[in-house]
Amino acid sequence: MTMPTPEDVRAEIKAWLEENWNPDLTVGEWWDILARSGYAAPTFPEDTWGKGWTRDLAIVVNEAIAEHGAIGPPAGLGYLLTAPTIVAHGNERQKAEDLLRILNGQDAWCQLFSEPGAGSDLASLSTKAVKDGDEWIVTGQKVWTSTAQLTNLGMLIARTAPDLPKHKGITYFKFDMRQPGVEIRPLREMTGRALFNEVFIDGARVHDDDIIGGMNNGWAAANTTLMAERAGLGTGGSGAAGNAFPGPIAGQLEARAGDHVGKVRTGGTGGGGVAAAQRLVKLSQELGKNTDPTIRQKLAKLYTMQQLGRYSSLRAKSPSQRTGGEPNIAKLMMSDLLRLQREVGHEIIGPYGMVMGSDTPGGGMVQEVTLFSPGPSIYGGTDQVQRNILGERVLGLPKEPGPAKETPYRELLVNR
Repeated sequence: MTMPTPEDVRAEIKAWLEENWNPDLTVGEWWDILARSGYAAPTFPEDTWGKGWTRDLAIVVNEAIAEHGAIGPPAGLGYLLTAPTIVAHGNERQKAEDLLRILNGQDAWCQLFSEPGAGSDLASLSTKAVKDGDEWIVTGQKVWTSTAQLTNLGMLIARTAPDLPKHKGITYFKFDMRQPGVEIRPLREMTGRALFNEVFIDGARVHDDDIIGGMNNGWAAANTTLMAERAGLGTGGSGAAGNAFPGPIAGQLEARAGDHVGKVRTGGTGGGGVAAAQRLVKLSQELGKNTDPTIRQKLAKLYTMQQLGRYSSLRAKSPSQRTGGEPNIAKLMMSDLLRLQREVGHEIIGPYGMVMGSDTPGGGMVQEVTLFSPGPSIYGGTDQVQRNILGERVLGLPKEPGPAKETPYRELLVNR
């Protein structure tokens, strides 16, 4: 397939927007038009609601949509994580139906991966799914589930074959979050928000048709999700940001599309944001700190890290440039960026950093980032996990001692 030039893509999308964008459409109506056009996910293959274009061309599309004053595709983890997983592992029905409902915002998804006893060692998960005819009965507990309270579906990984090794007895399901047997408990953070949740599952059900990636092949599908997550959360990623949040619970599908132009809704996963340096530069100018050489140097470093993250994200999308560790490196860079943003932000606002409130310099932005900053080094796989992956899978270093790889899950010593 011959790729169009960026100039051709820009002209094409601008002409299409002139003909199709209407601010008086509902958000749901506009998202459906956008999804069916292929412009909602232009890097996806043409037979999965995309254009088959490269990442740099997708950036041109996104820029043109913003410049035109339209809204882009849905925010949230369905678009960021589930969609690429279905593209890679889904069957024809899932690609035709479930994927479209993600891209047009009809469904909102959360990620049911981490457990109290299986965080950094995710493959040790104990949530089980037991066969019952054409269905599975699911019992277990998940934790750190972003935006679960706003979603109607979940990406669930559960143990379906405890006699197999821990990585091979896992299945990946599309899971109904609003059925009996599912309890969502928000976890209040020190920011005052409840971004994360505990999810308790007791006898809930999922159908055979909703297995993604094949029976007992969930670890492969989960790794696709995790790579998409780490790349998306990195310094060059979107962090699941969009103009509106999808699904029937958030209540934005029937809103006027034009009212969401310029707004940013996230899937609850973003960290520093691509405009952190610009915001802090402006704040330093307002407070007369922009001539301080130490602050200037740190702001320059912050901007540089953002640009490196953006270029690394582009490289990760190019098959000829990939090393295999780009998503993990992006995730580590994002943690470093947040720590630097926190540090320079407090040097700019000084003693105001001890006070929360919108009436402080920056409107509380620096304080909010400070309280949130430990989170990104933990969620999506801790910084230590990212370094282990880079060491073992990319650099070929020996793994830490442990049970033989083929040991059945039920014979492993696990925390309960």
